[in-house]
Amino acid sequence: MTHIRKAVFPVAGLGTRFLPATKSIPKEMLPLIDRPLIQYAVDEARAAGIEEFIFITSPGKATLEGYFDSNGALEDKLATAGKDGLLADLRISNMPEGQHSFVRQAQPLGLGHAVRLAARLVGNEPFAVLLPDDVIRAEIPCLKQMVAAHADIGGNMVATMDVPRAATSSYGVLDIEHRFGRTVRARGMVEKLAPDDAPSTQAVVGRYILQPSVMTRLQGQGAGAGGEIQLTDAIAADLATTPLNGYHFEGQRFDCGSVAGYIEATLAFALARPDLAASISAALTAPRQAMGWQ
Repeated sequence: MTHIRKAVFPVAGLGTRFLPATKSIPKEMLPLIDRPLIQYAVDEARAAGIEEFIFITSPGKATLEGYFDSNGALEDKLATAGKDGLLADLRISNMPEGQHSFVRQAQPLGLGHAVRLAARLVGNEPFAVLLPDDVIRAEIPCLKQMVAAHADIGGNMVATMDVPRAATSSYGVLDIEHRFGRTVRARGMVEKLAPDDAPSTQAVVGRYILQPSVMTRLQGQGAGAGGEIQLTDAIAADLATTPLNGYHFEGQRFDCGSVAGYIEATLAFALARPDLAASISAALTAPRQAMGWQ
């Protein structure tokens, strides 16, 4: 059992950087090897003890919603053929009734707005937020690491990683008060400042454990940067009553919201698979002419 039972997955984005593929396929359904991106986030949440899964979707996401339904005909066919391994892989995507909910975000008003739509389902308890674009490969899943740390220190918690100072303008970063092990106590969190102005190089990535007070902050919050309702603004406002901690997770994060990051993740996960590593490694090291490349 875990003290964090519910998780919110904001999956309403259009995935424009992957057009035309995302014209008909939700970005979260793009395959990373043989599983869609959303499955990696769900698996991570399950490993952390999450019991209720709340997906914030948008029009045109029927494929994503249907993915978590069971397919009895296909399961029967695999069982009859004795393909037990494939059957087990297929059943990983099944979500029992009552464990998952879909909430429609009609307009793209920002991450804070998407999270706010889950307020009724989250209720008055701490909850996790996972952004499926951020795929994190770790021996102990990132959210599980965070849940263990959060049980000791509470408050609001964000996952962080150290980035080059030149890259801080692409992230929200923490203003650090003090450090203890993998955890830092923050005075605040600022968005995408110029490198010379960034208070640290501890960048926030897409994993959060938040107190219900953040939902209260979001309820009355207007638009912030970019004309959108920002989750970071609500977390910063909550500092008046709730500590903010950053957790420097152990693992490797891939930005699968970008084409380059998605390809990097595909290669890394493929090279980690015993059934794929040799052929992929050979392809990467072969002379360009032998591969038919100019």
